[in-house]
Amino acid sequence: MFPKRKRLKKKKDFDKVFHEGASFKEDFLFLKIFKNDLGTNRFGVAVGKKTFNKATERNRIKRRINELLRSELPELKKGWDIIVIISGNIKNESHGELKDKINKLFEKAKLILD
Repeated sequence: MFPKRKRLKKKKDFDKVFHEGASFKEDFLFLKIFKNDLGTNRFGVAVGKKTFNKATERNRIKRRINELLRSELPELKKGWDIIVIISGNIKNESHGELKDKINKLFEKAKLILD
């Protein structure tokens, strides 16, 4: 799990990214990004109730994505609010496949440092 300063928690922060941020799509994953003035990246993960009915399933997926974001991502440019949105069945995806798809999303968004 991310430290508090690296998490998007407030509804107004999520709303700002959703309404004003840029969008990128890769399979069942969406990425919404918005520039912040904090000098650090903040992350959020959203899993819809239409996709997974049970809160335990949604939370398991959020933990899985958070762990990938925290430990296995390349260096990202600083100063962004980033939301990963799950819009399809992720249960059958292996760890490696999921990592590749998330990396592709960040490449599309041009957030990976050279």
